[in-house]
Amino acid sequence: MKRYVIIGNGTAAVGCVEGIRSLDKDGAITVVSKEPHPVYSRPLISYYLEGKTDLERMKYRGDSFYDDNGCQVLYGVSADTIDPQSQTVSLDNGESLPYDALCVAAGSNPFVPPFEGLETVEKKFSFMTLDDALALEKELTANARVLIVGAGLIGLKCAEGIHDRVGHITVCDLADRVLSSILDADCAAVVQQHLEENGIEFLLADTAVRFEKNTAFMKSGRTVEFDLLVLAVGVRANTALVKDAGGTVNRGVVVNEAMATDLPAVWAAGDCAEGFDASLGANRVLAILPNAYLQGHTAGVNMAGGSAAFDNAIPMNSIGFFGFHMMTAGSYDGEMTEERSDGVLKRFFIKDGKLNGYILLGATDRAGIYTALIRDKTPLDTIDFEMTKKAASNMIFSREIRRKRFGGVV
Repeated sequence: MKRYVIIGNGTAAVGCVEGIRSLDKDGAITVVSKEPHPVYSRPLISYYLEGKTDLERMKYRGDSFYDDNGCQVLYGVSADTIDPQSQTVSLDNGESLPYDALCVAAGSNPFVPPFEGLETVEKKFSFMTLDDALALEKELTANARVLIVGAGLIGLKCAEGIHDRVGHITVCDLADRVLSSILDADCAAVVQQHLEENGIEFLLADTAVRFEKNTAFMKSGRTVEFDLLVLAVGVRANTALVKDAGGTVNRGVVVNEAMATDLPAVWAAGDCAEGFDASLGANRVLAILPNAYLQGHTAGVNMAGGSAAFDNAIPMNSIGFFGFHMMTAGSYDGEMTEERSDGVLKRFFIKDGKLNGYILLGATDRAGIYTALIRDKTPLDTIDFEMTKKAASNMIFSREIRRKRFGGVV
């Protein structure tokens, strides 16, 4: 019986389990879970604080998932080292797990800069895990002043999640705009205005450099008083296990299209992995839920002796704040063209005659058609792209492609 070990218990781990079981119904699967919870949908932690979901509905798979798939789960346990020669994983509880195939799906951790005086702040939090959200929830009061360091996806979702439960929220960021990793300046300004209209205050091109208890001293020289501090500066992939075992890492664990590392019998998937970005034509960390699942599933199939490749991944984000929705995908390398109407801004980036990326603000209907154009590298001169920019329709595809993609559509 083949022995499988999965380090991590998130979306990529679920994909890995289901990939393994698609071919091997009997092998032993052990999941090493640092968190004490069954797998849940991490993007929902802000909606939990907002009261839009609960702990039961946050579950990414049902209660019987592990039993149904013959998995042993070790909760509250971390992997310390991987020994690729003996093919064992050493755990922080002193145990050692032998494996025939190993998937590292260890995710990422918050990056906390070395702020002077941070140790003097009593009520400080990260915002990545369910436990982070539960800890923050205990301290929320109607008059609390909250300072969030970081105007990226994590920081802004935190702001939305708690805005009705606190007195005031200030968000600061060293970048000069919100969501600087996924939006250009014009689009960021639209989103920032919407957030400000909902009571969020911003200090941009400015950030905390020193803390003294409940006071933040900013780079600009101003001070900000707060009761609760949320650190959402960014994340870093957990690569140490593979690096210390002799595997290749950059920003993430380097994998090929099969999600295999350069260590024997070791694969990697999810936020810790650095895989191929089809829109960029190079490897990068693609820390988003759909890619994590597909990477994990690909790894699982190959761990079980199958043949699978994940070679059309692209960065994608679908997110909303206070009822205003947006989607982004691909790379913004290319010539920009846009469509504007009341409350809607669409920007498309075209390179070598193909759609390379897009930003949609205020209207995300049928965005999957734009995503398909990027993934499939469809030459835009083969479709009516001017019409498609205004309103995406599957009629731009040939009858054969529509039948294959949409199942019987003619």
